[in-house]
Amino acid sequence: YGCPSMDELESYNQEFKKRLDEVGALGDIPDDLALEVSSPGADRVLKVPDDLNRFKEMPMRVFYTENIESNCLEMDGVFILDSIENDSEICVWKLADVKENRDPTKKGKPLNRKQKDWRLRLPFNLHRMVNLYID
Repeated sequence: YGCPSMDELESYNQEFKKRLDEVGALGDIPDDLALEVSSPGADRVLKVPDDLNRFKEMPMRVFYTENIESNCLEMDGVFILDSIENDSEICVWKLADVKENRDPTKKGKPLNRKQKDWRLRLPFNLHRMVNLYID
């Protein structure tokens, strides 16, 4: 999903250590430095639109408003990114086929045609928060 592989991380780490050792040998930096790398959790907030393409195929919880007014009701849903229109600064979302979006009376049935065809066109500035959906 757009994240580096373990081999890429190992290669980067080796190159970084090599360069750090070279600079350390010159005495430009202390020789007792340590490097700690951590990845943000799946519940981190995603940047709109920058982070969205990385997770395009994954369900995301989108918190949004219908207009820019501060007293407008905030809504949320579980969607999959359909497309990003950079020129008009709009994200187009479709319903994710997750339990939360399905009819509870029809257990185990996927989304119907109307739900699959439905789209939410949402300007960048109306997104309040987006993060990965964790079922």
